[in-house]
Amino acid sequence: MTSPSYRPDTAPTGDEPLGALVHQLSEQVPELIRSEMRLAQAEFADKGKKAGIGIGMFSVAGLLGFFGLALLLTTAVLALDLVLPAWLAALIVALLVLAGAAVAGLAGKNKVAAATPAAPERAVEGLKEDVATMKGQRP
Repeated sequence: MTSPSYRPDTAPTGDEPLGALVHQLSEQVPELIRSEMRLAQAEFADKGKKAGIGIGMFSVAGLLGFFGLALLLTTAVLALDLVLPAWLAALIVALLVLAGAAVAGLAGKNKVAAATPAAPERAVEGLKEDVATMKGQRP
């Protein structure tokens, strides 16, 4: 990828002194880094937009699933009401729903506990090693 400030008239011809080449390099590298950063920002913005739309769709799916579950539970209470008193049918269905919520809550708690701490430990350690190597503290 060429930087936006790259000018063909400043391209090395092969007969320039080393100092001129280093000077050109010192001018072009920061611009290259800035253009790479702009590209990264554009990619993050695009991915963020797509992720936002996906999250919205998941939210709608969750809401519709909630309504479907509510209708299914109402049907279960009405079906049990045919053989049991209404209060007992409602109690049985409520206890089953609460047991399912408890299982899901414990599973979620375990997943969150396994994901903490949120810091990228391996990447941070790798960066520390790189800095130490650059300082000459490690071979």
